[in-house]
Amino acid sequence: MTETLAQPLTDREALPVELVDEAGRAVGACPVSEAHRAPGRLHRAFSVLLFDAAGRVLLQQRAAVKTRFPLLWANTCCGHPAPGEPVAAAAAVRLAEELGLATTLTEVGVFRYHARDTATGRVEHEWDHVIIGLLDAGMPRPDPAEVAAYTWIQPEELRAALAEDPASYTPWLADVLEIADAAHHAGRAGSL
Repeated sequence: MTETLAQPLTDREALPVELVDEAGRAVGACPVSEAHRAPGRLHRAFSVLLFDAAGRVLLQQRAAVKTRFPLLWANTCCGHPAPGEPVAAAAAVRLAEELGLATTLTEVGVFRYHARDTATGRVEHEWDHVIIGLLDAGMPRPDPAEVAAYTWIQPEELRAALAEDPASYTPWLADVLEIADAAHHAGRAGSL
């Protein structure tokens, strides 16, 4: 008799997210699936954007099986901290899970957005913490269940692509880029 041991799959849609008020204060929790059901519930999220030594940013194309904005290009990785979980710690875990990468991460800003995915009917209503890092070693090893493809691109080239073809990118990417790039430039100027 042959036994097959399968890895238990985490139902990411059942995981809890932290609901927040208009000022970003925690006010409760609900499952991911409920937070993203129209009209959407405001909840804490994070968006990581990694830079390399040449100043390029690492983008991922979201996997086809994603429940929100599948196959669109996004920042390096995104996710939701569990209620009470430190945002940077949750971001480090997702970066390792999605792309097999580890680096020092720094929160550089926060913004709020609301976007409806017309393809899936789901909604993003997020208090989004922007996290940056420098990848000076290692190559992405994407999990195909999370990431369809990845690319490195200069921020100015990405701005032009976002303006030319916004439908190919997630609705939060432009805001993440602006906050992350400003912080990255400020950090580089401060280290000179």
